[in-house]
This record gives sequence, structure tokens and C-alpha cells, in this order.
Amino acid sequence: MKLLLTAFDPFGGETLNPALEAVRQVRPRIGGVEIVKLEVPTVFGKSVDTVAAAIRRETPDAVLCVGQAGGRRGLTPERVAINIDDARIPDNEGNQPIDCPVVVGGPAAYFSTLPVKAMVQAIRDAGVPADLSNTAGTFVCNHLLYGVLHLLATEYPGVRGGFLHVPFLTEQAAGRPSPVPSLPLADIVRGLEAAIRAIETNAADIPAAEGSLH
Repeated sequence: MKLLLTAFDPFGGETLNPALEAVRQVRPRIGGVEIVKLEVPTVFGKSVDTVAAAIRRETPDAVLCVGQAGGRRGLTPERVAINIDDARIPDNEGNQPIDCPVVVGGPAAYFSTLPVKAMVQAIRDAGVPADLSNTAGTFVCNHLLYGVLHLLATEYPGVRGGFLHVPFLTEQAAGRPSPVPSLPLADIVRGLEAAIRAIETNAADIPAAEGSLH
């Protein structure tokens, strides 16, 4: 099995991105999974184009995109992407779309085709906090997830895809005025590798109560 593993570059004034730092340390092979890594620009449009080119070049069996979600306490596989760009801050090239579709005429949403609940359980079993997320936001993370799932649905229906957010690194949180959740880099890497093992071993997701009340 070949997995395309992507991560964004730093954005929003940060000097590093925990997603990129963690992906760089993920082993090149995990079980029977060959890992192909890709750095992605935090830019509307260009991010999807970058991953699409890699999918065409590498012909992976699955795609897992990783991004930063500062303020979350653990690793959070994303269940769904919505067809909207609504940027509270500019991307790394100054683009700030408001209420624009990711794909004109596309479906309102796409669900991840990765086993997201199995990923959550595997990350927890590795001793790392994890939750299932029902929103990838409306910035470049959601943009990329929607764009990738749209591409897979329309051109590569046999390829599974999804997204996973990671929290701040400990050193990022230490420089902030009030305490915010964070994890050491080693824990994020361990959680990512557990999620990848779950992707390999679960062709379908597991039944588990991972919904939220609000």
C-alpha cells in the first residue's frame, strides 16, 4: 500500500507548523505502508493543485493530509469537508476568499473515505489524545480536504482520502499569553503513525460512538 502524506508549511505568523514537523519525522514505511511525503503551501487553489499533481505522479492507494489546529487538545481526524471558503485571515499569498465555493457546482460536502473512527481509536491506543472532528474549518485545511475528496470522487474513485488536524507543539504554546493545549512532537508523530496503521488495517470504519452533542 502507498500512502501520500501531506502537511502544510507555517502560516498565520507562525515560524513552524506542527503538522509539517511531525510528517517529516514519520517513518518512510509503517507495516506494509510505503509513505510518500509532500509539503503543501498554505494557499487557496495552489494547495489543491500541489496535492493533485502528486496524486497523478505517485498513484497512491490513500491520501492523508495533515494540518495545524491550534487550541485543540489532541489529534483529530476530520469526518467531513464543506464546499465553502470563508477565510478569517489571509493565506500565505494574501488571498482571503469570503463565502466562495471550493468547487463551483460541487456537492455541498464530502465525507472522508478514510476509517476516521478507527484512526481515533488507534491514536488513543497509542497513548495520545484524539477525538473525531466534524468541522475542518473554512480556511485552507477544509479547502484542501474538499478539493482532494472532489478529485478522488471524480477521477480516482478507488483511492481513499482524508484529513487529520494536530494541536500546537509544546514550544508554540509556551510562547502564548495564556495556557493553550499542546503536545510534544514525539507524541504527535506516534499518533500519526498509529493513524496510518489504522488506515492500512481497516478497509471499512469501525462502529463507535464518537459523535458530539454540540
